[in-house]
Amino acid sequence: MRMKLNKFIYYLVAVVIFIAASIIYFHPVLKGEKIKQSDITQFRGMSKEIVDYRAEKNEEPYWTGAAFSGMPAYQLSAYYPNDFVRAIDQGIRFLPRPADYTFLYFFSFFILMMALKVPWKLGVLGALAFGFSTYLIIIFGAGHNAKAHAIGYMPLVLAGVLWIFQKRYLLGFVVTGLAMALEVYANHPQMTYYMGFALLILGIVELIDAIKKKVLPLFAKQAGLIILALLLGIGANATRLLAMKEYADVSTRSKSELTINADGTQKEASSGLSKEYITQFSFGISETMSLFIPRFMGGGSIEDYGENSKTFDFLEPKLGKAQSKDFTSQIYSYWGNQPILEAPAYIGAIIFFLFFLGIFLVKGKLKYWLVAATIFSIVLSWGKNFGVITNFFIDYVPLYNKFRAVSSIQVIAELCMPVLGILALTKFFSSKIASEEKKKALKKSFFVLGGIALFFLIFGESLFAFEGIRDGYFTGVEKKYNLYGLLQAVIDDRKDLLFNDSLRSFILVFISFGLLWFFLKGKLKQTPVILVFAVLILFDLVSVNKRYVNEDDFERARKIENPFTATQADKIIQQDKSHYRVANFGTNIMNDGRTSYFHQSIGGYHAAKMRRYQELFDFQIAQNNMQVLNMLNTKYFIVPDDNGKPQAQENPDANGNAWFVNKLNVVNTADEEIKALDVLQTKNEAVVNGNSYPNSDLKTTFEQDSTATISLTKYNVTSLEYQSNSTKEQFAVFSEIYFKQGWQAYIDGKEVNHFNVNYVLRGMVIPAGNHKIEFKFEPKVIQQGKIISLVSYAFLLLIPIGWFFIDKRKKEQRS
Repeated sequence: MRMKLNKFIYYLVAVVIFIAASIIYFHPVLKGEKIKQSDITQFRGMSKEIVDYRAEKNEEPYWTGAAFSGMPAYQLSAYYPNDFVRAIDQGIRFLPRPADYTFLYFFSFFILMMALKVPWKLGVLGALAFGFSTYLIIIFGAGHNAKAHAIGYMPLVLAGVLWIFQKRYLLGFVVTGLAMALEVYANHPQMTYYMGFALLILGIVELIDAIKKKVLPLFAKQAGLIILALLLGIGANATRLLAMKEYADVSTRSKSELTINADGTQKEASSGLSKEYITQFSFGISETMSLFIPRFMGGGSIEDYGENSKTFDFLEPKLGKAQSKDFTSQIYSYWGNQPILEAPAYIGAIIFFLFFLGIFLVKGKLKYWLVAATIFSIVLSWGKNFGVITNFFIDYVPLYNKFRAVSSIQVIAELCMPVLGILALTKFFSSKIASEEKKKALKKSFFVLGGIALFFLIFGESLFAFEGIRDGYFTGVEKKYNLYGLLQAVIDDRKDLLFNDSLRSFILVFISFGLLWFFLKGKLKQTPVILVFAVLILFDLVSVNKRYVNEDDFERARKIENPFTATQADKIIQQDKSHYRVANFGTNIMNDGRTSYFHQSIGGYHAAKMRRYQELFDFQIAQNNMQVLNMLNTKYFIVPDDNGKPQAQENPDANGNAWFVNKLNVVNTADEEIKALDVLQTKNEAVVNGNSYPNSDLKTTFEQDSTATISLTKYNVTSLEYQSNSTKEQFAVFSEIYFKQGWQAYIDGKEVNHFNVNYVLRGMVIPAGNHKIEFKFEPKVIQQGKIISLVSYAFLLLIPIGWFFIDKRKKEQRS
């Protein structure tokens, strides 16, 4: 009993340490400030209509008309029924953001350490090393909260699985199922997918071990239990996943119906994203060293070189101190091949050293799993730089082609390396391993890691050209301002960064070696060694992290929560209370959440747009096709004036909310459909793909009725009402996006067919007479999903309860 109490106290101390570490790093949250996150700023613009609707009606719209002329809100901002796991998640993430995510990192990893039977002090050390890993911190600056959320639950899922393999079935089942439910709830499919690889590799290692030990039936039982727990965790999120799948089938992550690109070239055949897009962010093979030496390739895309740089020394005599200081504070420093890099994904020189110590010291299947998963993730992160492997995965591995930024698969290495590093320390402090064996492993680790750091320290300057993809900027400045020699000064600073950080990593490896060496010689005790390692690891990681995410990234909460201020152009447009759309040509339309904050925008900001809408933009809107802008009911344009100030322009030719056309032009392919818009007179005719006809006898010409009218009488996010009046049957085109999986059409209360016209819009035959036409967003997937979710939760609860009582009865019978 006393032992259990002591263990509880130790765990409580660990939690207090995690809270303190999270709050201290992000201390501005204590003043009520919030971190600036570019993606979240855009998200606030995109989701404002949804948030307002939710607050006003206390229900979920699951659709927004404020972005991309209308899109499902499934992957934007949506609360789902029977989402009970949300309360558990909020209980774990009780700290202010982003301290809540760092606490989740620490807490979840600590549980994994306990599953691996690591002493609690080393568990705390490992948790701090994992949680402060640079990549896991820098994603907050960009606003990748869902990614951080999903990464945070990965160790917890692994802990549950390991407990099952350790025959702690009840605990393992509960933790695996619940952790998987939390993981999927985090709503970052890419990270969850990558975690699946780590689980698969673990399963393969366990299978091989079971074959060797001839215990395949036991492995089958354990694997079945794991799969059941994972499926129930997934099932608990059925509504979210079914909605995601439904949307994914029509998003940019799905196979295009087109065979041509906007420029007329042949389109690459793919069931998902193009290979070029998937591998745009590919980690360089030599860039892998930045996991060990932070500014191996210059650090992030932009670094502050400061006054102690060669660039500053070069500029100061020519530009003066103030201007030189301003210039060197924003230098294109990164010289790798990725388009942009917030910061190097630095794992830590000490963790690298301990990882290699684990390779030489730790025995058994856990090491094979962790090393294999680490190598696997690093190789796949190379993307197009190692095309043989990457192309195989894109072409043949299910779902791999649905995700971009392949470099982010390194999160597996970010997780596995500190695990093996802490296991190495656990073994090193164990009296069960011979001193000589520890000494050999320690020397090998130092020779390998110290040797690598020393090699780049001595020879690094002569190995590379240190030239980056943005260096044209510097040559342009040289020519424009007669500053020849500027680029060379920048390159010299890049060399210094490599030298300094190679020296830094060497020193940290040397100190780590020295600590363990003195422990081995009996000069230092275990607890002081752990404490010094904690200080060193925190110094190592936090000092690098602070270069990229620090208190300067925080602002008053009010400014963060209300990130946009209406311009005079916005205010003028908002005086029009009718239903219309706005095109903001002062921004990148397809990466603009701001306009959606104030208006119904034809653009927006989202990683997975509706595929047909993206294609409409590429083929037509980007080519300034006014007929297409008119059919989207683009009543206002925002354009910059001569001084760059936004001004509003009204478009008198916008087609309105709905209109009657005389003719349907039938085509047979998506290529013909999108190209027909090149010359389509959208007020008088429409184009339709013959494959989308509900029946073959639909007529294609309609007699003109000069007295016919159709108008929008009521707009709601999830329902629209129109009134039509005509003496003859008409065909109406609606300036609303076609999404057949959720929108239902009704005439005078009776459900009727509507279909896809003009590539993205809705069309419908309207009978003669006065009629009330309604569109209602009634996604069946929500109803289907909530039943599956409820059943999954029931099994997650009932199976452990039943298991507990059956197990208890068996024990009583045995006694």
